[in-house]
Amino acid sequence: MNSLFVSIAIASVLFVVLHGSTRRFVRTRLRYVDAVQKSLAPWVAGGAVFLVGSAAAGLLPLVGVGTALSAAFAVGAGVAAGARDIRQGTAPIVYGP
Repeated sequence: MNSLFVSIAIASVLFVVLHGSTRRFVRTRLRYVDAVQKSLAPWVAGGAVFLVGSAAAGLLPLVGVGTALSAAFAVGAGVAAGARDIRQGTAPIVYGP
């Protein structure tokens, strides 16, 4: 039961960090990349993170498929939010420097 709470805490922190860093990366580094504006981009990014995370789930004791799914959702949502920021011309406060 205690490891369940640790796994949920890891997934929650990973979600916040990955979403913020992905959003900032898309907004600053991928500003002029047309492919990031396609509707398929968040799905591709999230799917790639899920594949890597599910492979790591077999190696790490507290990381499971749920954590990989949470990380994939965070990256996909971060890509979508960063692309929306570029289209709208906004620069909201995002976690980190």
